[in-house]
Amino acid sequence: MLNTITTARRARGLLTAFTATAATHLGSLLTESKVVEQVTKPALMPLLVGHVRGAASAATGRPAPRLLTPALLTSAAGDALLQVDDERAFLAGMGSFAAAHICYVTMFAKQGALTDRRRTALVAAGYALAWAVMIHQLWPGLGELKGPVAGYSLLLATIAVTSAGLGRRGGLGGALFLLSDTLIATRLAGWKQLPGHEFWIMSTYLLAQYLLATAALKAAAAE
Repeated sequence: MLNTITTARRARGLLTAFTATAATHLGSLLTESKVVEQVTKPALMPLLVGHVRGAASAATGRPAPRLLTPALLTSAAGDALLQVDDERAFLAGMGSFAAAHICYVTMFAKQGALTDRRRTALVAAGYALAWAVMIHQLWPGLGELKGPVAGYSLLLATIAVTSAGLGRRGGLGGALFLLSDTLIATRLAGWKQLPGHEFWIMSTYLLAQYLLATAALKAAAAE
């Protein structure tokens, strides 16, 4: 009992640390504090990993879903790589996030996200249409990144479809992840940027990761 209480407290502390680091990072984007931005970004996903692992143990006495930690840590690798101003690093970062999406999709499928075939088909049709419209609009400005962006965005649509099968929390997380990376794609395509563009990319991304991770925990606890 004492170990469970200690684990729960540690998990809450790590969630507080994640929230505080996220707020600091988002503030650095608004104030253009590059040093703070560079320091805080790589710490975000490891803190979330610590939280979800502790939360799973405290709530059920079992470890977090097996693929959740790899999903978050490959995302952390992607975060770090995308900080490097180099095309090869960018493509490697995209590859890291692709690996994270594969982990998420596989995990959600194992948790029964695709059980309701009718709902899955309807959600998939909606996201397929959204993907086709997005690619059509972005295509002229993507240059040599056309292939990587098209393939990666298909993975994004897939995670949005599968996460929706876990309920509103998971569905919102998948949708926000798609929105976040779509904002990145508009920058790659040379579109005019929103005021505070990087802030909106990261705020939607961080909320998406939290919602996806906690949706996976909720599904695991219900098993």
